[in-house]
Amino acid sequence: MGAFFETIPESLIKWVLEQKVFWVSTAPLSGKGHVNVSPKGGQVFGIIGVDTFYYVDMTGSGCETISHLLEPGNGRITILFNAFEGPPRILRFWGKGRVLENGTSAFNDIVERENINVVPGVRSIIVVDIHQVGTSCGFSVPKFAFQEFRTTLNDFFKRKEDKYLAGNEKESMDRYWALKSSYSMDGLPGMERGLKAGRQYQITPMKKMVGPSAPKNGVKLNMRKGFQLEHLIIIVLTLLLAVSLATHPALQQQARTRIQDMMIHVRAVPDALPSSVRFRG
Repeated sequence: MGAFFETIPESLIKWVLEQKVFWVSTAPLSGKGHVNVSPKGGQVFGIIGVDTFYYVDMTGSGCETISHLLEPGNGRITILFNAFEGPPRILRFWGKGRVLENGTSAFNDIVERENINVVPGVRSIIVVDIHQVGTSCGFSVPKFAFQEFRTTLNDFFKRKEDKYLAGNEKESMDRYWALKSSYSMDGLPGMERGLKAGRQYQITPMKKMVGPSAPKNGVKLNMRKGFQLEHLIIIVLTLLLAVSLATHPALQQQARTRIQDMMIHVRAVPDALPSSVRFRG
């Protein structure tokens, strides 16, 4: 049924490159954030060796993947392929993602090295450094017959570029990125060019969530207010230490040892607790 590998098996590379669609999944570090899954279509991806995957990131109405990959300490990403024709198969790449933003030297280098076709609207190239590959049966995935690739997105950005080149500054991609690619729906920073253009042209990023739970752009997801469980534990430990030291000096070392042991267990608690009561790292 399923199998795991540290790198992409040579026997699967040809199959991967023949696929017409795949999915990208990322998430912020905070448990309060939103998991994102994005479909990607077209021959816009490639494999570099057996442990590196890349795809061309077209501009869209959001920038969840970019924001999650750029979040300090994050970078987690999963790529998923399905077989819609022939024998059933599901294939996943787990790894760390890098954002090579359009206009940077890293972007230009990979474009030249891999002979990537850069069309209007290309925002970045996402590179995945793979540390695990997994296959599973895919027995319940239905069969579909491929018809053709949609050209709607490419056509839209080609028209936008033509207007910009004709002298309409408001049609620039940087302004568009400032509006739609500056922040994720959870308020995490996105494209550097979008953020820079937003400051330069005083463009307010579009609001991507509605209702009272919608976060403010740039506000850290793990910021918490009020009395937390960690505060209670610290108070209890402090009282235990004070009582031990006050009652008998001979118990000082024993008290310190016990409290150190307790702190080790306390530090192990966060992964088992909901995000609202986790401790700061």
